[in-house]
Amino acid sequence: MIVNKYKLRENTRTYNISGMGCSAGVIAIDIAKDLLQVHRNTYAVVVSTENITQNWYLGNKKSMLIPNCLFRMGASAVLLSNKSSDRRRSKYKLLHVVRTHKGSDDKAYKCVFQEEDDEGKTGVTLSKDLMIIAGEALKTNITTLGPLVLPISEQLLFFVTVKPYIPDFKLAFSHFCIHAGGRAVIDELEKNLQLRAEHVEASRMTLHRFGNTSSSSIWYELAYTEAKGRVRKGHRVWQIAFGSGFKCNSAVWVALKNVKPSPNNPWEDCIHSYPVQLLT
Repeated sequence: MIVNKYKLRENTRTYNISGMGCSAGVIAIDIAKDLLQVHRNTYAVVVSTENITQNWYLGNKKSMLIPNCLFRMGASAVLLSNKSSDRRRSKYKLLHVVRTHKGSDDKAYKCVFQEEDDEGKTGVTLSKDLMIIAGEALKTNITTLGPLVLPISEQLLFFVTVKPYIPDFKLAFSHFCIHAGGRAVIDELEKNLQLRAEHVEASRMTLHRFGNTSSSSIWYELAYTEAKGRVRKGHRVWQIAFGSGFKCNSAVWVALKNVKPSPNNPWEDCIHSYPVQLLT
């Protein structure tokens, strides 16, 4: 559709990774990164979307009705370049992508699962173990990510402390874009990563304004932070995405300039009204 709409060249390479769930955006960034390391002086466009039509549930099973309440249509597009001449006009530089996949574990595999109910109606079931599995996937992910981003002092504490120690990622990142999968997801990461309210503001406001837009939610959150004028040169951004499989994926960016909102930023008509007070 994109190639046809914009009449792109015949040698444009397209890759469709639909079905990868809410963490597909980071997976696509990882694929684009690998391609740009091979094909020099070129561009990659990553488009992340949520189309709830195919997964809309028409039955009455409670565990399968939750996605109907959370998910909404959404989309984002990101232009990546490996041309040195583009550095001066680029917003960010990609530093790291860390991907964790728990699909070999049956509980993780089945915690977000498309299936039929007793009446033969197809929907997505969310397991009661979802948050426990998400926590385990996050722990595995940050064990790999930590040495790449944390100060030496935090790394030493992480590896030598006998009892479980959660590193202070606030020392490594200025902004956190946590997938807006639901209030419980955001609450759990705020607690486990020992974040403050301002660190999860973009995620909570995105969930409030747009709902769960799946793989594009982390970009709505970054757009929120930009619209607030909070991204300064040198700031590091951590995008954390969870998805069926079960997957936990991280992308780390550094701002190359003081970032202004993009034209037609999705928040431009309402950013003055945010943040709003949410009911507890």
